[in-house]
Amino acid sequence: MSANTETQSSSLDGLKWIVAIALLAAAVLGNYYYGEQVSVLYRAIGVVVLVIIAGVIAGMTGKGRRFRSFAKESRAETRRVVWPSRQEATQTTIIVVVATAIVSLILWGMDAILVRVVGFFTGLEF
Repeated sequence: MSANTETQSSSLDGLKWIVAIALLAAAVLGNYYYGEQVSVLYRAIGVVVLVIIAGVIAGMTGKGRRFRSFAKESRAETRRVVWPSRQEATQTTIIVVVATAIVSLILWGMDAILVRVVGFFTGLEF
């Protein structure tokens, strides 16, 4: 019985995606078509409502359910992460800034030397 339900659900997924895409297209086209006739507030509300309805319909598909499951697992994983303290983040940021400055100065010096060497061999002044 579960396989039958899964097959029936997957056969309706295509129709659900078509409806969701049609709603998104209606939101875009309606916003464009009524751009001069309807105020921005009403157009924005209409677009938001159509996007929410399209999202709900897309969420009822197989891929939508898998996406919701993935999002829940990702959120749970984010809560398990050990975040650095403020002091660790500040120290790491300072190290990155200093290292970037040192490397940029080295590259600037190498560029200046190469410009002078190429200018010496070609006879062009830069």
